[in-house]
Amino acid sequence: VQLVESGGSLVQTGGSLRLSCVISGLNFDDHAFGWFHQAPDKEREGVACISPNIKYYGPSYEDSGQGRFAISSGAAKNAVYLQMDRLKPEDTGVYFCAAVWGPGQCPAASGMEYWGKGTLVTVSA
Repeated sequence: VQLVESGGSLVQTGGSLRLSCVISGLNFDDHAFGWFHQAPDKEREGVACISPNIKYYGPSYEDSGQGRFAISSGAAKNAVYLQMDRLKPEDTGVYFCAAVWGPGQCPAASGMEYWGKGTLVTVSA
């Protein structure tokens, strides 16, 4: 199983980024895929999840609205994306892609089974 993130970079406040997570070794329809944000010296926090056609947003997936971020999957079901708009300095950190077996669920970080190595996003003020 491999989850490989890319797309992180330095961006100014108000800018946009699109993160990608290429998936191998997992069946997309049998798993939930999430994006997690880890700010410096803070816990890893859920940003968005797709499972497989339901989408969740926000810390602990409490929000169902899209807000500034939007999660999507590729047509070939071998990638998951995170579109990030109107970025803020507090969005700075490492973004991880993660997966867990079982559609229809979006657990917290402790419940995810597979992790990528992350991609760094830095938002300058």
